[in-house]
Amino acid sequence: MTGPLLAVDLPAGRVLPVVAAPDPVLSTPCVDVDPRDPSVAQLAADLLATQRVSPGCVGLAANQVGVGWRMFSVDVSAHPKARTHHGAYVLVNPQVQEASRNERGREGCMSVPDFTGDVKRATRLVVRGLEPVTGRELIVATDAFEARCLQHELDHLSGLLFLDRVAGAHAIYPRQTYQEGGPGSVG
Repeated sequence: MTGPLLAVDLPAGRVLPVVAAPDPVLSTPCVDVDPRDPSVAQLAADLLATQRVSPGCVGLAANQVGVGWRMFSVDVSAHPKARTHHGAYVLVNPQVQEASRNERGREGCMSVPDFTGDVKRATRLVVRGLEPVTGRELIVATDAFEARCLQHELDHLSGLLFLDRVAGAHAIYPRQTYQEGGPGSVG
């Protein structure tokens, strides 16, 4: 772990409904926003609140709750595949600075609840974004599962789903569900 990134107090978050494909908001590129705008701070809190109550959710983009803004929340700290993590945080107007070492891995998505798929992504990543409320620049240098999560969320902001990145129909699978007490569903 490198340490928590989010160093601001956010308002109380509300749990928002998650939009499912094929809703057009998911295929529309999101727009940059002012991280100091109070509505951005509120959405940051709402994303984190929604993510916290959603089992297996490790990231949530604004357009997944119907808002076409370039921002997302991430928290992979409790995920067993996470090696490096930065706690729960929100990035506004994020951009990839460096990416290397591509590797294929299984992904799922709250907006595509019935499927998972194999997607090739960088395993080492540096992303630059802005902190909600202050507009302070944040640099996230990460690897492995957190790197995959960040790229998945960045794709959402570009109007892409993981289904747009799979190698073909042979790399898409029905999502497994488990009885209570069984292995957890990831994605």
